[in-house]
Amino acid sequence: MKHLLALGATFGLAAAAVVAQSPDTPPWRSFGSAPGWEVPRTPDGHPDLQGVWGNNHVTPITRPRQWKDKQSLTEVELQELKGLFAQYVDQGGDAIFTSVVQMVLDAKEKGEIKQISYDPTTGNYEEYWMSGREFDTRTSLVVDPPDGQIPALTPEAQAQRKQTFAAGFGSSREDGPEDYPLSERCISYGAPYQGAGYNAYFQIVQSPEAVVLLQEMIHDARTVPMDGRPHLPASVRQLHGDSRGHWEGDTLVVETTNYINGFRGSTPNVRLTERYTRASEDFINWEITVDDPATWEQSWTLMVRLKRASGQLYEYACHEGNYSMAGMLAGARRAEQKAAEAAAKSAR
Repeated sequence: MKHLLALGATFGLAAAAVVAQSPDTPPWRSFGSAPGWEVPRTPDGHPDLQGVWGNNHVTPITRPRQWKDKQSLTEVELQELKGLFAQYVDQGGDAIFTSVVQMVLDAKEKGEIKQISYDPTTGNYEEYWMSGREFDTRTSLVVDPPDGQIPALTPEAQAQRKQTFAAGFGSSREDGPEDYPLSERCISYGAPYQGAGYNAYFQIVQSPEAVVLLQEMIHDARTVPMDGRPHLPASVRQLHGDSRGHWEGDTLVVETTNYINGFRGSTPNVRLTERYTRASEDFINWEITVDDPATWEQSWTLMVRLKRASGQLYEYACHEGNYSMAGMLAGARRAEQKAAEAAAKSAR
């Protein structure tokens, strides 16, 4: 079986920061900075972040157990990881939307891999639908806490999740269209979107008054005011939250509150702080700090490297939730009918 996965080039060796950093600046903000490179600027003097940028990294969100005490890979280990991809990841297999790194590390231990990412019954997209992946030496996107793990849930959040699953989470989405997730209805995947390798491109447009952050997945666009206006009242909630932006030196900071549904399982009162730092001609280091004391025992930060893309974004024409909704609901009604028939038969 041929393994045709296109391996990205290595972008893992951090270099000296281009601009002076204060002593309390976290090291990941200047990760991969190019020596001697000067950031281009817009007419108002701020770094030019405009363009299309892709999130096609393979770095997992949380650190795999095999790398428990390792914050970065050596060059030899990085090349070994690429070799594992070539050995175990086949473009004819199911697309891997989960942590592909964890899968190949497990495959190394077991000597085999079952390339089924989430649906063993009907299957899903094949791996060739995924973009060519980018490698660097980091072992997790979570940079804080240093162990590379998302912090523990609070007791209240644990109890809430147990209650949700005990009530049959995901088993009663069949009465009507409103019972299906927003993504299946082609409404939104949430913002900011962190999925990698599949429709994971962004376009940034700047002006002195506002920054627009357009994500390819379901073409969600956030217009971020830069004029210092306050956030909306807490009683006003929005699907993508309420974002406000400002500059801290050469870093664009976007603070978002007032969510309806929260972020990655948080409460709606979560506060996100994104930081966009142009590290080189081809990369933006994008940090997301998540702060929700009601959900996690401490705040946490992940950092994604966005790579410049030469193309443009096209419409994400999501039709699954439109054309197939009748089929999904019809299937649910048929399942109910079969269950009723079986119950009647057993009662005879």
